Amino acid sequence: MSSINQRGKPCNPESRPPLTSTRLLDQVRERIRYKHFSISTEKIYVYWIRWYVRWHGLKHPSGMGGPEVAAFLSHLANERRLSASSHRQALSALLFLYREILEIDLPWMVEIGRPRPSTHIPVVLTAGEVRDLLACMRGEEALVARLLYGTGMRLAEGLKLRVKDIEFERRAIIVRDSKGGKDRVVMLPDALAVPLREQLDRSRTLWAADRTAKQPGVWLPHALGRKYPRAGESWAWHWVFPASDLSVDPQSGIRRRHHLFPQRIQRAMKRALEQVGIHKPVSVHTLRHSFATHLLQHHYDIRTVQELLGHADVKTTMIYTHVLRVGGGGVQSPLDMEQDVAPYRVSPHLAAACAQAAPFHALRA
Repeated sequence: MSSINQRGKPCNPESRPPLTSTRLLDQVRERIRYKHFSISTEKIYVYWIRWYVRWHGLKHPSGMGGPEVAAFLSHLANERRLSASSHRQALSALLFLYREILEIDLPWMVEIGRPRPSTHIPVVLTAGEVRDLLACMRGEEALVARLLYGTGMRLAEGLKLRVKDIEFERRAIIVRDSKGGKDRVVMLPDALAVPLREQLDRSRTLWAADRTAKQPGVWLPHALGRKYPRAGESWAWHWVFPASDLSVDPQSGIRRRHHLFPQRIQRAMKRALEQVGIHKPVSVHTLRHSFATHLLQHHYDIRTVQELLGHADVKTTMIYTHVLRVGGGGVQSPLDMEQDVAPYRVSPHLAAACAQAAPFHALRA
């Protein structure tokens, strides 16, 4: 039977488990993990909610409402000059707080204005720039970068690869639990078959050392660790790109082997960009943009590119067509058209009129 909460909202006590923690941020973490959100979403939501509470002088959110939320968002937009995406991110965190934690759903939540989403053309490297960039990288960082460009995977997807996810005979890589909790299949580039086998040899050395030292197994998603207690210690579930040192799991507190940290790849790519001399706002994610754009340049079907990237809507993939509409192979400038390449020919009447016209500096005066 439904009951009525303190705000007059009908609620079903059986629809969600009760919160066991008393601290607000711990309740946020508990609810996010119950809903199976990613660890990055958990960090972001906790960050914005903590900022919101501190900005209002550590006042509990249950005693605040629409005016306080609107004032905080106005502070972010006008004084902190945050982008529209960060603005929407903060708003989503606060709506999650009031709806999921405090169980408050009032009209002011709908009335709060959301910033208009902006569309940006992604930064794309040319094939030559990608070649020069990858040539300046060394070691595991270079292999990760080549893998991301060769498959279109996100950085987190590439680092979380398990041994069982690479199928050399099928020339395929299974991307598990990617954005949106979906799986997909991407190609295994022929140029990376041998380097990946060598990387697995290095990974197996660390795996064998952990088994000898009786270290805990790697992290397993969801409840697999309880269902298969020894699966984390198996070679099939080990990381393709394991970290060289053990680290503490932020959720369980267990000291175990994690995969390579994203910052290591990001720093290596930054150093390579400086060496090559590429003056673009390039990040590791730019390799994914370049993958999609270069496939479209080679006339691959956009639906195929959509599936490889794991986009739910083809409209997301269509953003890369904007890059192709200009530059080489795109729309030609009138200045470069055949009729305009020849020297300009002006009629005698127009030439005389131009000669009698006042000079530019005289018009400005």
